[in-house]
Amino acid sequence: MQLEELSSPEPSHPRDRFAGIDPAFITSFVPYDEGDPDNDDALGPGRRWSTWLDVDPLCRGPEPRPSWVVTSQGAIDTELGVLKSGKEADAFLLERADPHDPDQATVMVAKRYRTSDHRSFHRSAAYTEGRSTKRSRDERALKRKSTWGRTVANAEWAGAEWSALVRCWQLGLPVPYPVQLDGTELLMEWISVEGDDGPETAPRLAQTRPGHDVLESYYEQLRDALHTLTQAGLVHGDLSAYNLLAAGERLVVIDLPQVVDLVGNAAGMEFLLRDCTNVCGWFRSRGLAVDPQDLYAELVAHAF
Repeated sequence: MQLEELSSPEPSHPRDRFAGIDPAFITSFVPYDEGDPDNDDALGPGRRWSTWLDVDPLCRGPEPRPSWVVTSQGAIDTELGVLKSGKEADAFLLERADPHDPDQATVMVAKRYRTSDHRSFHRSAAYTEGRSTKRSRDERALKRKSTWGRTVANAEWAGAEWSALVRCWQLGLPVPYPVQLDGTELLMEWISVEGDDGPETAPRLAQTRPGHDVLESYYEQLRDALHTLTQAGLVHGDLSAYNLLAAGERLVVIDLPQVVDLVGNAAGMEFLLRDCTNVCGWFRSRGLAVDPQDLYAELVAHAF
């Protein structure tokens, strides 16, 4: 006798497979970023889905990450306005928040580098000496200054600042925490102070008039930071009172795309002396007796 093959009929609809099952054991959900993840316009003007999971893991901030970093896939980025416009890049305030978790919200700085046609790094060739690109095609394009070469150069500056921030953060230097790098957009910690109407951007050192005790503290903090930098073989390259933030009694170093290798760059020592001259000049103008040559000699002595 031939046995007939037993088979279960295919359900006519996916829901049919749950027929006869107690509803208490059935859970259904729809990810709240599934509405239209490829259409940021659906969120409204100035808003987009978080790009945290879109970037390469190496382009996310170093661990251990601060607790305020929002990594939720359902978070939304909202533009809050322009923070600063510069020759090389524009900085914006950006809130990243999970609408389903009110505690998961933070304000960051989004620094977006301009195209090569709209920016001009002073003496950029001097800063890029000793750097190399990963692909020979990109290297050739840079030398030819082709359209692709300009695109590569644009991304290189954003990547250079990202690398410098990550390195400096890992060295324990007072820099903004680097959150992520996405092409030519760099997200980083917003350095703020408490104002009359809530948090506001910390002022640049050049905008402050600190008392003598705070002034001395700022200088010692900066001196320690420069020691750490030079011992790591790095030079800021464009340090001044305009690239330092006064966050209360704490000094924070910013604007790091032009960081150079102290030894690998032929102008490394020259850049270091210029940094010392610039910052010491500001402190001297505020009444602090500091000497740029003494600071330079001290840093060089501890760097080698």
